[in-house]
Amino acid sequence: MSTAKGPLKGRAARLGRLMPSGPSSAARTPFVLLVFVLLGGGLIALLLLNSALNQGSFKLRELKDRTTELTDEEQALQRDVDDYAAPDALERRARELGMVPGGSPAFLGPDGKVLGDPSVAVAPKPTPTPTPKATPKTPPADAQRPTANPTGTGSTSSTPTSPGATGTGQARTAPAPPPSATAPASTPTSGR
Repeated sequence: MSTAKGPLKGRAARLGRLMPSGPSSAARTPFVLLVFVLLGGGLIALLLLNSALNQGSFKLRELKDRTTELTDEEQALQRDVDDYAAPDALERRARELGMVPGGSPAFLGPDGKVLGDPSVAVAPKPTPTPTPKATPKTPPADAQRPTANPTGTGSTSSTPTSPGATGTGQARTAPAPPPSATAPASTPTSGR
């Protein structure tokens, strides 16, 4: 039989090669330290990556919200452009500027020959505006209103408010009619 100090054969030899012999505690310390450093670095890298992804998702959300706002604004502006470009709106604005519809057009051919009968654009008759009816001249509202008596005797008017009154009450006058909102203001003309 072989002794423990002799060479191992067979299966024992193969197992012996896998397990190192001798003092192994000194060799394990750097390996354990390396594993802890790698695990700690991996966790820190994972946390940094996670926070970067979260920050990117917040930025993406802000950009999506901004895109939605700008899209809504673009659609509103496009609606305004479409409203202004509508034929009835163009006609209304042209009439406000004093433009009139054109007559029949004439075209020039490549040889300089005039094709068609041109006609002058004729302005349509303006619709008559209602004129305010002549009203009789009334004295200014200030002349009809009583003035306060500076002496403080209680008399506010020289005419009594009712028959037999002694001048202790105020005279009542009808309020001045408000100026008509539809009547145009009169402007002086230069004699044309």
